[in-house]
Formats: sequence, C-alpha cells, structure tokens
Amino acid sequence: MPRIKPFAALRPRADLVERVVSLPYDVMDRAEARQMAHGNPRSFLHVIRAEIGLDDAVSPYDPKVYAAARQNLSEFVNEGVLEREDRERVYLYRQQAKINGVEVSQTGVVACCHVEDYLNNVIKKHEKTRQVKEDDRTNHTLAINANPGPVFLMHKDSDAITALIGAGMKETPLYDMKASDGVRHTVWRIEDEAPFVEAIGAIPEAYVADGHHRSASAARAGAERAARNANHTGNEEYNWFLCVLFPASELTILGYHRVVQDLNGLSASAFLEKLAGVGSVEPVKEGEPEGTGRFHVYVDGSWHRVTIPADSIDATDPVAALDYQIVYDRVLAPVLGIGDIRTDDRIDFVGGIRGVGELRKRVDAGKGAVAFAMAPVTIGQLIDVSDADQIMSPKSTWFEPKLRSGFFVHTLD
Repeated sequence: MPRIKPFAALRPRADLVERVVSLPYDVMDRAEARQMAHGNPRSFLHVIRAEIGLDDAVSPYDPKVYAAARQNLSEFVNEGVLEREDRERVYLYRQQAKINGVEVSQTGVVACCHVEDYLNNVIKKHEKTRQVKEDDRTNHTLAINANPGPVFLMHKDSDAITALIGAGMKETPLYDMKASDGVRHTVWRIEDEAPFVEAIGAIPEAYVADGHHRSASAARAGAERAARNANHTGNEEYNWFLCVLFPASELTILGYHRVVQDLNGLSASAFLEKLAGVGSVEPVKEGEPEGTGRFHVYVDGSWHRVTIPADSIDATDPVAALDYQIVYDRVLAPVLGIGDIRTDDRIDFVGGIRGVGELRKRVDAGKGAVAFAMAPVTIGQLIDVSDADQIMSPKSTWFEPKLRSGFFVHTLD
C-alpha cells in the first residue's frame, strides 16, 4: 500500500502564480523553453530549465546549469516569489481542458510518496528510463535540494478517495487560473490531511503515469543523501518525493507518434511492399488510427492504414499485444533497422497533443522520411503491463493535460 505524507510546500504568492507556473521540463526543447520564459524572470522554467539563461554552447548537463538552477530557486525564495507553507499539508489539484474537442477534468491529491514504495514496486512502472535523462534529473534534484515538479501517479478508483476529493473541492480555492493554452488549473489546500493519508494508504498500489525520470531520480537522490547520512533512519524528508495521485478513470492518454529519418535504403514503394507483409495496407485520409491493431503511416506524400491480422497478435501477452511493440517488432527494427529507440538518433517522437498533422509537416519538410501515427494505449493496457511487472516500448503514453511545475516545490530538508 502506498504511503503518503503532507509536506511544507514552497509555493507561489497568489498574485504571481500565473507568471510562475510553467509546463514541465520535458515537453519542450531549449529554444521553446527560452521563448516561453522570454520577458518573464519569474517563470519557473528558470529553475527547471536553467540552461535558457546560459549560452547555447553550454550543455544542458553542464554543472553550470545545475548551479544556475540552485541560484534561481534561492532568488525566488529570497525575493518572496515562492513562500513557505505555514505547516505540512496535502492539496487537491484539478485540471480542466478540451482535448481533441472533448471536455476533460481530472483531480488529484498532491502529497509526498516514499522512495521505498517506488523501489519496492508498490508504485509500479511501465517504462524504462534513459540514463542521460535520469542522471540529469538526479543532478538537478541534488543541486537544488528539492523536487521542483510532481510525479504524475494514478490509482484504481476508490469511492473513499472520490468522496474526500469531492468534499475538498467545495472549499475556496487557493489558486484558480487559466493558462495560455486554455487549461484551467485549480488548487485547494486541505485542512485535515489525515483522512487522505488513510484512504490512499488503503489502496493496493499506485502507477507512474507520467514522470518515470522524475521518480527514478528522486529515488537516486534519496539514496545519495542517505549514503551521506551516518544516522539515516528512512524517515528524513529526502526519502519522500512530490506526487499527484489521480483516479485512473479521469485520465486521458493520447497517441505517441514516431518519425524515422530515412527508409533504411528502401524506396517508398519498396517500403510499402514490406508493410504489406506485416498487415493489410490501404490508403486513408489524415487522422488517428481507429483503435488497437492498426496504425497509420505517412510516406512519400500519402497516408496509409496498416491493419495487423488479429490472429497474429498474442493477446495473452500484455506487451506483445501493444501496437507500439508490434510496430517496433515488425517494422521499425526489421525493416527500418532501428535499434534501441531510447538511444537511436534516427527516430524521433511526437506527442499526441500536436496532432497527426505535425507528422505530415515534418516529413514534408524533410525532417523525416516516414511517420507512424499511433492509437493511444488504454488505461487498462497500462495497468495490465504494470501489474505483470513488464515494460512498454519507450514513448508509448502521452498524458494530457500536463501537470504544471511551480505550484508546489518539495524541499529535501
């Protein structure tokens, strides 16, 4: 059962919150982050993407970047941009948005989870981390001595938690703002955290939805702090990391698409012939695939639907049955020669929020030779893979809306 605890958050002054909070560090590149923070010295991007204040010649993994992040966070505190909560608390965090024309709302509990629950698989994973990104976030966490952004966790629905959330949202919000992308963010401060601690402690497990690198780096940072503490007990603040726990039924997963730079020496027609050996291939208008067992391919100016024969899919294997694994096993690796997609620089990924039109634009602009539009993984598939203690193909889930960073900072002391 996952443990949670309240924490004494650093959080923005109410009159500054709209200038402070930002998208998470991993949904934009350096140039985009710099543009988002342009003219706003209070943007939290100066903490989570501190390289935007340095010359582009400086690697984002340079110690100078982590030192700048530490300095910028310290200045936010010293200048009163971020203030310390009066005591340890838990919060509610609701996001409301229109995703692909559908109104969605998700409300989670903001608290700290224990790194041992992550390490012992009480908090389950479905994705491997990339070493360079895990190293980066570990170094960043240790440098600023804090978790600057929450891990996005989900849990199977609980009537007790739903009732507590419903009651908590009747109170006056602490923050209520609409971001520039149209997503409304509302935060409530909970006065009595004990019922939440008890209710979440009664669920059997939690699942990492988004934030595998943040959770892995939190565990590593905790271990490094523990190794330096001769009197370590396991109860110190560095053993806990910042999370938001959402009911699974409220969440929205979008497709996570692929773009490959070249056709591995094949012509477009030869590549399509190879696809015909994988499944039926037919022309299709631009759009997302209709459910599992299908994916769309854009190559040489045209879209094609590939339908995998149902009898060739092992439905008893939760990983082998995923479209992402099928595309890798049957097309990306054997036909296009893609190796480990976590490290192969011939493949790139496009989050579903950008739409399949982004795939066409990239290929038409010569930024790739072929693109694969993928149907979203379902919540049930994610749970099945995690419960089986297996790992999805990397870059298989894109959750929307994204949690903002800067609403809460959890310090490790």
